[in-house]
Amino acid sequence: MKNTKVYIDGQAGTTGLKLFERIKNRSDIELLTIDPALHRDNAERARLINESDVTFLCLPDAASIEAVSFVENPNTRIIDASTAHRTKPDWAYGFPELSAAHREKIQTSKRVAVPGCYASGFAALVYPMIQSGMMPADYPVSCHAVSGYSGAGKNAIAIYESNEKPVDFNSPRQYALGLKHKHLPEMQSVSGLTYAPLFNPIICDYYAGMVVSVPLHCRLLNGSPSLEDVHAMFQAHYAGQRFVKVRALHGEDVLENGFLPANTLADTNLLEVFVCGNDSQILLAARLDNLGKGASGAALQCFNIMTGAPEETGLV
Repeated sequence: MKNTKVYIDGQAGTTGLKLFERIKNRSDIELLTIDPALHRDNAERARLINESDVTFLCLPDAASIEAVSFVENPNTRIIDASTAHRTKPDWAYGFPELSAAHREKIQTSKRVAVPGCYASGFAALVYPMIQSGMMPADYPVSCHAVSGYSGAGKNAIAIYESNEKPVDFNSPRQYALGLKHKHLPEMQSVSGLTYAPLFNPIICDYYAGMVVSVPLHCRLLNGSPSLEDVHAMFQAHYAGQRFVKVRALHGEDVLENGFLPANTLADTNLLEVFVCGNDSQILLAARLDNLGKGASGAALQCFNIMTGAPEETGLV
């Protein structure tokens, strides 16, 4: 069986570098690389994209759209890590655990959009609530999320890691306060919400990992489900999944002295779902690595599904 020819367009970025590290030693992949001096040469980029069996796009939105326009080889498959194609109906949404239909579309599609990191945590919580009928589609959803600084871009990473870091970078910092975060269209569309959620992201002074939280009032849910009802629904929805796990409802092993740290899944492709609270108010939380299940890990998982490799290959 011949190796899969793979090209990473945008290898120098955070996601591209992590992806390269994950696949560079795989025996089933022939990695196509570009001369660094030609990384902005569209003709060379196009040549490599069309020579590949699979191209990963680790680029800004506009550059990803441009790269897709270069495709002339009908057999080239694209896995895009940008925001550009996540709500496009002709692209597969790269979160196979959401449903059997999501997994099948990833397996058969030539165009797969990797979910955003915040959107992964959000969809993991809200999609099952909508699909189960527990949450009305017009529920006024709020979402709070904390993330490490590795997802903030090169300039911010440099500041966080500088010896002359401003004092305010030592503190959690809320942002996107105009409530127009770029993940919102994806969060609404993929989850099946009638209205966009109120989304409150917070960046913190640690490198990788995030927790995405959605608070719920049980009286506003269909049928006023109990805490146990909601937890049982999530257990059934994600039963048998390798990379999405629903943590136990009670027990000392679930929370560390009552705290839910955000960085414990760094360097993994895991996503953990927590159902906390009581029969009046529930807090749903998803913990993941913003660079793993929220970026390069999800991209590689989709690649494995698309090429028929064992889904966990190169992932932990």
